[in-house]
Amino acid sequence: MLEITPASVVQVIFLAREGAIAEAQLRDFIAGLNEDDKAELTAIAWIGRGSFEAEDISEAVETARAEATIPTEDYLMGMPHLAENLEAGLEALDIDVTGEEEDLL
Repeated sequence: MLEITPASVVQVIFLAREGAIAEAQLRDFIAGLNEDDKAELTAIAWIGRGSFEAEDISEAVETARAEATIPTEDYLMGMPHLAENLEAGLEALDIDVTGEEEDLL
């Protein structure tokens, strides 16, 4: 099971959708996450873009930890379609974020 809260992932999705206007806020938010949450956020994005299957979440998280050579915020913010990848990853993992989305609106 993931330790990162669905609310944290939804916050990243919302900020990523805002584009340049929220770039500094997104960078600061990701940078403020602990190392486990950063690895899990990366793994969710990878699952969403099809690099890993949902059942391989543990492997994806371990790979994210092992391959982290630049700050996570730089890596994720350079990922095309970050918001869409995270949404698809959450869906693949059967994580319902309806309540968290409503809280942010």
